[in-house]
Amino acid sequence: MAKAITLKLTEDEAEMLVDALEADMEGYLEATKEARGNGNREDVATFGEAAERIAKLTAKIRALLE
Repeated sequence: MAKAITLKLTEDEAEMLVDALEADMEGYLEATKEARGNGNREDVATFGEAAERIAKLTAKIRALLE
């Protein structure tokens, strides 16, 4: 398991991080679609997993903003 760290951010900084993560996730979702269209199962799995991990992290940060 990865080591937990403590990071202090302002709400604005956390929102900027969420925005950046969402943009990154969109890229992975698009890459997943392309890989699916090319029949590349390995890339579909890799990019899909990356998008899921980003979605979980984004949700975790959003929960702290509420």
